[in-house]
Formats: sequence, C-alpha cells, structure tokens
Amino acid sequence: MKLSSLATDPSPFFINMSADETAPPGRTPEDAEDIRLMGLASVGDTAAFEQLVGRHERLVIGTVGRMLGTHSDAEDIAQQVFVRVWKNAKRYEPRAKFTTWLLKITRNLVFNELRRRSRHPQVPLQSESDEEERPLRDEHAVAPDASLLEQELQEAVDAAIAELPETQRMAVILRRYEELSYEEIAGALDQSVSAVKSLLFRARTELRESLQRYLSS
Repeated sequence: MKLSSLATDPSPFFINMSADETAPPGRTPEDAEDIRLMGLASVGDTAAFEQLVGRHERLVIGTVGRMLGTHSDAEDIAQQVFVRVWKNAKRYEPRAKFTTWLLKITRNLVFNELRRRSRHPQVPLQSESDEEERPLRDEHAVAPDASLLEQELQEAVDAAIAELPETQRMAVILRRYEELSYEEIAGALDQSVSAVKSLLFRARTELRESLQRYLSS
C-alpha cells in the first residue's frame, strides 16, 4: 500500500527523539518503534510511513474484512484508514498505543460503511442457471469428513458474528481474532474495561444461542 504521493507539511514533531526517548516506562519495543516511525511520518518521511503500513496492514484489513463479512472492500477501507493516519500524523500524541489510535480510525470508517450499507442494502442477483448448477444434497451420502465439518462450523460462527450489533461485533473480532486485551479493546472502542467485558458477555450469549445446534451435537 503506497502513499508516497500524499503531501504533508513538515513539523518538529518527535523529529529528534529516538524510540527509547519517546517510550514511557512499561512500553514495549514494538510500541516505541511505532512512535518513532510516526514521528518520522509526521515530517513527511514516506519510507517510515510505509514501514508502519507494513507492520499493521494485516490488523486493519483483517478487522475490516471480518466486520464487513467480506474481504472484497477491505483493502479499499484499509487504504482510507492509512490515508487518514498519514494526514493526521502531526496530531498523533503517544499517550496510548499507536494501534489503539489506528483501531479508532478503523472503527469510525468501518462503522460508517456499515451504516451506509444499511441505508442502501444490495440484494445479490441470482440467476436461474445458478440454481440449476447448485448440487443437490444427497441424504444417503457418506457423512462429511472432519475438515468439511470444521469449515461448516467456521462459516456458521462467521455468520453468527456478522449478526451481532456493530460494537459487540468489533469487540468479539478484536478479542477472538486479534487477541487484544480488554484494555486495548476499551481504548479502540472508547469504552471502559467493564463495558467491554459486558459487551463480550452479551455477544457470547447471543453466539451460543445462534450456534446451539452445533454446540449440542
């Protein structure tokens, strides 16, 4: 994802600070490196910015793709996320982890996209030939192997997550797939830790109900 054509105005933001000098006590080397790269990006260093993109592109695209239920638009939304990061680099203050700030931008853009889709729903077209080509299920066929059952279960889990309210959905995705802490999720969602735990509890309750036939088999 190349953004070197974007323009920015130079500023002295962190330009003379090393990663160690900008990292508060307890901050990890990864966090400190993000801050160092953001400092360079804030004064127009596109190479540093592209390093940041490379470090966090998977997180953004994965989160967006799972939130939208499809990866077809994930790269476009991710591009918008990093454009905003680039344009607002001078405003970034390292009071929280860079990834927390990054996920807040991701959250705002993906929630906007979900709301846009709800206002303009698209019904997929299905031709008669599609129906004709779909294989009929053979009730007497041999039971599917474990890999097929695993795939079916994963598809059911993904579908159930997609039905959750957007804030619950993002909390589940960040916890289940990105393995973020409650504190990190709280920062990304602008919620308290107790609110995040409540969101996840309600989400898990709904998911158990949606997946009851798989859990009981």
